[in-house]
Amino acid sequence: MADPVRILLVEDDPPTRRRLSTALAADPGFAVREAGTLAEGRAIMAETPPDVLITDLNLPDGHGTSLIREGHAAFPEMEILVISALSDERTVVAAIAAGASGYVLKDALPEDIADTVRQVRQGHSPISAAIARYILRRLPPQEEAAAPADQDAGQAARLTKRETDILWGIAKGFTYNEIADNLGVSRSTVPSYIKSIYRKLEVNSRGEAVFEAINRGLINF
Repeated sequence: MADPVRILLVEDDPPTRRRLSTALAADPGFAVREAGTLAEGRAIMAETPPDVLITDLNLPDGHGTSLIREGHAAFPEMEILVISALSDERTVVAAIAAGASGYVLKDALPEDIADTVRQVRQGHSPISAAIARYILRRLPPQEEAAAPADQDAGQAARLTKRETDILWGIAKGFTYNEIADNLGVSRSTVPSYIKSIYRKLEVNSRGEAVFEAINRGLINF
């Protein structure tokens, strides 16, 4: 049998932590460890790096973005989900920029939480549609129109049409195989396009790529 997916859940509210942990542990393919503080999360992550980090942002001894940033830098292959009420766009932006790949709403149904972990492990990007639309709705008009037209054109020219199409696939949460099938390209070439997109946008994750592309006006929802 395959090794279980190691999940580190960092949440300071005991009832919420128990509910999430119970929901995740119900899946026999998940092995869940819990932490209630930033320090506990760091210690567990250093001892046994998880496959998926799920963290709250407001913790008693610091902010979850610190753990996201540290975890993303130390373990680039680790997927990171945020537990959030999704109420502050600055917090959303900070978490994405730090390396988060998705969001788990605190009032989500248990099966939704487990399914979100499975999606991100399968290559989906569950943040993309909800977070991108959220950011676009909440950005002040002057920020949306801040870049001059000639600057936007220069930035847009950095990606080829195929790369832009693939970036759209990432933003919609498609797997690499689904992107290849939808665009009629070889599945083996998609990772190469993804690497090129990351290099041109100077990012290291799906969440960062979508956020950067929105900021540069390369994609719109």
